[in-house]
Amino acid sequence: MFDSRALLVAAATVTGFAGLPSDAEALTPLSLDLAIDPTVTEGPSEHALLAPSSFERAPDAAYEPIARVTNYRARLQCVPFARRESGVEIYGNANTWWRQAQGRYETAETPSEGAVMVLHGYNTNARGHVAVIKEQVSSRLIIVDHANWLNGGEITRDVPIMDVSEAGDWSEVRVWNVTGRHWGGRTYRVQGFILNMLTEQARAAQIQETAMLHEIGGEAIPAG
Repeated sequence: MFDSRALLVAAATVTGFAGLPSDAEALTPLSLDLAIDPTVTEGPSEHALLAPSSFERAPDAAYEPIARVTNYRARLQCVPFARRESGVEIYGNANTWWRQAQGRYETAETPSEGAVMVLHGYNTNARGHVAVIKEQVSSRLIIVDHANWLNGGEITRDVPIMDVSEAGDWSEVRVWNVTGRHWGGRTYRVQGFILNMLTEQARAAQIQETAMLHEIGGEAIPAG
């Protein structure tokens, strides 16, 4: 196999540079041979030798929670915390959020990052809880931030919540026990997930309301 210098010498011979090796050598780019990295071109890369299983996501059981209480003195209920973290402007008790969201905010039956998860209280609909989804690890595991889950007004972050419903539809979940470092024994029913996105009807009403604010006493006030 000819190397780059031999090819250039042959080219020099054809074009009249025969007998002038110094000129042929001058035509050889100094970096041409050095530009070829044998570690790249010779043989497959280390990643090409990996089995497909090496690229698969680890099972949920292998997930290592880093859940922790970040502020024991926050003195916050779950509602103001969720409102602040998600931008979903709903007020009132957590057990009224799902009803209040209807027709105003887009809702979903499955989780997505940034959405508010609405839970029924344990064995009762009289109480509820809201948490903000920080990350979706898999189709059956999410990470949330929330407040007052331990009933001390504290803020807890990076808390795993696992879908344990038979149908895998996020209708029932278990919550990671931060203090005990294990999954909680109770199962909570999920009402749904509220997205920080107004419905089309709510957006139209908001635009109309804004327009009316610029009219006082029949006189139009420039919006700018």
